Amino acid sequence: MNGPPLFQASKPVFLGSAALIFAVIFFVASSPSLAASVFSGVQSFIVRELGWFYVAAVATFLVFAVGLALSSMGRIKLGPDDAEPDFSTHSWFAMLFSAGMGIGIMFYGVAEPVLHFSSPPAGDGGTIDAARRAMQLSFFHWGLHAWAIYAVMGLALAYFAFRQGLPLTPRSALHPLIGDRIYGWPGHLVDIFAVLGTMFGVATSLGLGVMQINAGLNYLLGIPVTITVQVALVAGVALLATISVASGLNRGIRRLSELNLTLAVFLVVFVFAAGPTVFLLQAVMQNTGAYLSEIVGRTFTLYAYRPNDWIGGWTLFYWGWWISWSPFVGMFIARISRGRTIREFVVGVLLVPSGFTFLWFTAFGNTALSMELSGAASMVAAVEANVAVALFQFLEQLPFAVITMTIATILIVTFFVTSSDSGSLVIDIITAGGNIESRVWQRVFWALTQGLVAAILLLAGGLAALQTGAIASGFPLAVIMLLVCYGLFTALRQEVQRQTNMQVAMPVASGMGHLPVPWRQRLSAMLHQPTRERAVTFMRTVVRSALEEVVTEIRARGLDAALSIDDEKVTFTILHGNEEEFRYDVSLRGVVLPAFAMAMLEGEREGPERTWRAEVSLHEGGQGYDILGYTKEQVIADLLGQYERHLNFLHMQRTG
Repeated sequence: MNGPPLFQASKPVFLGSAALIFAVIFFVASSPSLAASVFSGVQSFIVRELGWFYVAAVATFLVFAVGLALSSMGRIKLGPDDAEPDFSTHSWFAMLFSAGMGIGIMFYGVAEPVLHFSSPPAGDGGTIDAARRAMQLSFFHWGLHAWAIYAVMGLALAYFAFRQGLPLTPRSALHPLIGDRIYGWPGHLVDIFAVLGTMFGVATSLGLGVMQINAGLNYLLGIPVTITVQVALVAGVALLATISVASGLNRGIRRLSELNLTLAVFLVVFVFAAGPTVFLLQAVMQNTGAYLSEIVGRTFTLYAYRPNDWIGGWTLFYWGWWISWSPFVGMFIARISRGRTIREFVVGVLLVPSGFTFLWFTAFGNTALSMELSGAASMVAAVEANVAVALFQFLEQLPFAVITMTIATILIVTFFVTSSDSGSLVIDIITAGGNIESRVWQRVFWALTQGLVAAILLLAGGLAALQTGAIASGFPLAVIMLLVCYGLFTALRQEVQRQTNMQVAMPVASGMGHLPVPWRQRLSAMLHQPTRERAVTFMRTVVRSALEEVVTEIRARGLDAALSIDDEKVTFTILHGNEEEFRYDVSLRGVVLPAFAMAMLEGEREGPERTWRAEVSLHEGGQGYDILGYTKEQVIADLLGQYERHLNFLHMQRTG
């Protein structure tokens, strides 16, 4: 017996991505100084000449995401209308948090506020006012703007994959603009570029993470801080990530994400309790208020009247970094968000991770600033000496330091693993052409490749060069994302137009199909509770016969119609060339029997309280009504009524 193919991938994307990744590794490893020079030159040009574009693009992404959530488009589901979320809300929140910024907030939670405090973009450092501005800047860099970038990409991918049936890859987001050319070389190039950004973006972050793990182990166990130790740590964590990604999304990544969230919440609560609690509670309120009150002005600040290098090293660095990560994080949050509405998606993606990040930066950043201002510890000197060690020197000032530093080290490792396996899963999906169930060896290959990339960059001293390269890659991705916004808006506007013109489907019993059902038949259908045997008989003798007649007539008129049949589902399809096809499904569904109908249950009971319905679904999902008990003519009338609405929708698209 032949099994599934060994290689389940888009060959141009898989092989092209792998070849370019190893070519870049060779270039950086063999000529690190030249690579650093090239990447640094590109970054300097972007900061100097195109900083305004980054600011405008990121502002557009935030306004676009919030606008969609507040509009009528927010009701549209990322999947069929009757789809349910694949993951519980708790698991969804945990995976959102872990995939996006876990390593980053561990690395910068203490360091960034302290650095802004000591060297602010304007004004004097080391003052109370500098401390207040430092927290506003940290919130700004890690708040709504960052997650709006991820939300735009994730929303587009989830909509086109789960609602429109396109592959779950970045190329699909451009379908409204280039049509079926997404399946050719233009689409291959978009996906290859997304793989490169994901691979080197994650590998660079893993390099930051492994330096912090090494610092933690040095504090706890005296293990020296060396490149050799860091490469060994990369190998060990890559092995854990390989095991996790091989286990799949439900078992490996979901469980590690929930562990991450639990440990992170514990650390935040501990710092709030062990630190200046009342001050921190006041600070989180004031920081959030200051952030929201100044968000518009801060969004568009470029220091045009007083140029400095600060914005290139911080704000534009972050915007380019988040944009370069957007295929990775966007793809991942799209994968875990099937079945949620656009409004639920945007609110969850923007507010939940941002809210926790604000708590984290307040707990760690404000406490560190409080230590510095009170003279309890010199956090500025600690951060400037070694950013990777700053977190552990901070925890050393609080009670139970050994325990909290151990937990922090474990958390960094698990964040490291979830970032790696999430990145590997995303790259695997992209290179497999959107197939979310590819061969295990392919997921393992990408997980090991990420570890190899991080290790080689550490040995070659090329992390800084690749980090700059990842920032530079944000520019073309920003252009692509603006096109994605336009394409997504166009598709959603058509969706709203469809809902307006087709409205909510009503059963033929109410006259929708121009063949009213007699009232006694309607009453009998409402009160009758059929068994599965009778429901299957209805599908075979009435639904199948009715739709076969329509298919025959449609084909006789020169249209392309098809019928797919089994005992529990009949699918009728009419193709319209380049326009959207019409699909009419009738599916059997077992439902809980209402208590009042127990006495009227027909035949043998199939379980304690169960009966059957023949429910109608269209392309956009279930319509929520039952046609079991209709005659053949009434089924045909219902089908034609729905088809008539579809034709009207196509007409409105052509003329609108």
